[in-house]
Amino acid sequence: MTTHPLLLALLLALPLAFGCNAPEAPADPTPEPAAEPEADAPEETPEPPRVTRSPAPEGARVFFVSPADGATVTSPVALSFGIEGMNVSPAGIPQEHAGHHHLVIDSELPAFDAPIPADQPERYKHFGDGSTETSVELAPGEHELQLILGDHSHIPHEPPVTSEVITITVAEAAEGEGAEAEVAEGETGE
Repeated sequence: MTTHPLLLALLLALPLAFGCNAPEAPADPTPEPAAEPEADAPEETPEPPRVTRSPAPEGARVFFVSPADGATVTSPVALSFGIEGMNVSPAGIPQEHAGHHHLVIDSELPAFDAPIPADQPERYKHFGDGSTETSVELAPGEHELQLILGDHSHIPHEPPVTSEVITITVAEAAEGEGAEAEVAEGETGE
């Protein structure tokens, strides 16, 4: 077998052309000093972990079936929730286009990028069991109520599915109602 001299020269020249045999610069035993932070540079704060929000279909909504906006009621307040364009599903069960109600009492809506707080029951009531009716004890006076739907992890959907804010007035119990109720319960009907 004969080797073509031009091919041999080309094969020997390639490593030199690409610096494969170039001598390396001697290693500097002293490391470069770390860059000093600028005095005016803001301190970096880590971003909070991002959550994945479940998608909500266009037009999905939650609302109060009762009481009506502007109603005067007594405590405990009977509430009934409605939903359109999505399904009610208990917490912990991932399901597309589904979630469960959360009642916001006299508060702003919670952050949309985190689970709805469970440690503030006076502000946010969870209905993770999928219920759509409840009774809530509220002090006499005016109260603002709103609903927000949470997914299986109590995280608001994208876009958030919220109701309009309603305002109700809880009337003071009439004097003697409690005593009459006790007598009525104690009666035997004889």
